[in-house]
Amino acid sequence: VQLQASGGGQVQAGGSLRLSCQGSGLNLDLYPIEWFRLAPGKEREGVSCASPNGDKYYVDSVKGRFTISRDSAKNTVYLQMDSLKPEDTAAYYCRVGKPASPVNMADCVVNTIAGPGQGTLVTVSS
Repeated sequence: VQLQASGGGQVQAGGSLRLSCQGSGLNLDLYPIEWFRLAPGKEREGVSCASPNGDKYYVDSVKGRFTISRDSAKNTVYLQMDSLKPEDTAAYYCRVGKPASPVNMADCVVNTIAGPGQGTLVTVSS
């Protein structure tokens, strides 16, 4: 089981990026998927969650700007990031949780079964 995050880069504030989390060895549609980020000097922050039942959750700081989605055919989960801000600068990772239907962001992945693997770096300049 492997997860590969990609799509990061350097953009100016207000720009957009789309991150991809591609899985191999398991069907991502059956599991909760979390995107989280690590920034220097800050604690890990869960950014978005896609439940296998279709529910989606976001941390308050990205609501209205980020969108999580699934592509079943490609076994990939995307994180579309619009209106990026310098404070979004971080390494972004994805991970897979045990089969469950979380009811909020904090419960997205209680037990990790895959990932996070190598993250993808997002740098937003002002």
